[in-house]
Amino acid sequence: MVFDTSHPDVLDASSVSLVDTRARLVDVERSLPSLSEADNFTMRASFTCQVIDPAVIARQGVIDVTVPLLAYLMGDSDLPRVSAGHRVEEVNAVRIEVSRRMAAYSAIVPPRVAGMSIEFVNAEVHASDDLRDWEQKLRDERRSWELQRGQRDFETQDALRIAELLSQGSDHVDAFGIARKEFDVTEVAARIHRNTDEESARRHKAETAERVHAQTLETADAQMRRDMLLTLLKQMGGSEYVDYHQVLEQVLRETRGQSTPALGAMADPGRMVESGQTRPGHRTAGGDGSHDPHGFVKDEDDLID
Repeated sequence: MVFDTSHPDVLDASSVSLVDTRARLVDVERSLPSLSEADNFTMRASFTCQVIDPAVIARQGVIDVTVPLLAYLMGDSDLPRVSAGHRVEEVNAVRIEVSRRMAAYSAIVPPRVAGMSIEFVNAEVHASDDLRDWEQKLRDERRSWELQRGQRDFETQDALRIAELLSQGSDHVDAFGIARKEFDVTEVAARIHRNTDEESARRHKAETAERVHAQTLETADAQMRRDMLLTLLKQMGGSEYVDYHQVLEQVLRETRGQSTPALGAMADPGRMVESGQTRPGHRTAGGDGSHDPHGFVKDEDDLID
C-alpha cells in the first residue's frame, strides 16, 4: 500500500510505524577466537527474514533485525571452542566445523522473533584483515614471479629460435626477413653482391700474400743452400784429395742450375784437373785406376810418403 501522510488514520494516530514485509537476506557477524591471541576469525551467518505480523513487530519496536539475530548467535557458548584450537592459517578447517556446528545449533534451537519467520541459510568464516592482506601480498608476489618466469621462458625460446635461424646461414635469415617484410629485396641483393665482391678481393689478397710468402721461403732456402755450399768449398779448398769435377756437378744440382756467386773464384779449373804434384812411385788419378773416380784413396800405401 502507499503510505499517505494525509490519511485520517495517520492524522488521528498517536504513532505511525512503517513495516517492511518483504523477504530479506540478513547477514550477521560474530568474532571467533583462534589459537593465537593476536588473531581472530570472523563468522558471517546468513538468515532469510520476513515479517508475517506487522502489528507485533511495530508493537515490539523491532527496528533492526540484526540485533536479535546477533543475540541468537551469541547464545551458542560452544561455538568459540570450535575455532579456538586452530591457527589463523587453518581457516578452511574452521569453516567446515563452524558450518556443521551452526547447522546443528539452528536445527535444535531455531532463531525466533515474534511476528517474523526466520531460517538459517549458511555460515562463512573469514580470517582477519591482517592475514588477508598478507595472503594478498603473497599472491601478488607469486603472480609477479610467475609472470617474470614466463617472460624469461618466452625470451629463451625466442633466443633458441633466432639461434637456429642464424645457424642456417645468412641467406636463410635474409629470406625470413623478406617473408616478414622486414627486409627490402633490393637492399638484400645489393648487400649480397657487395659481400661477394669483398670476399673475392679478400681471397685474391690472401692468395697473393701466400704466393709471395712461398717465393720468399724458396728464395731463402736457395740462398741458404748456396751459402752452405760456398762454406763447404772454402773448407775443401786446402785439401789435395778432392775431385772438383764431382763437387762442381753436385753444386750445380743443388742450385738447380743457378749460377753460384764466387764459384769461379773458389774453384780453379786448373786445380780441378791437377790435384797436386805426383809423388815418386805413384801414378796420378785416372792413370791406372789407383784412385777411384771420386778421388778417394784405394790403397793404404798411398797414404805413406
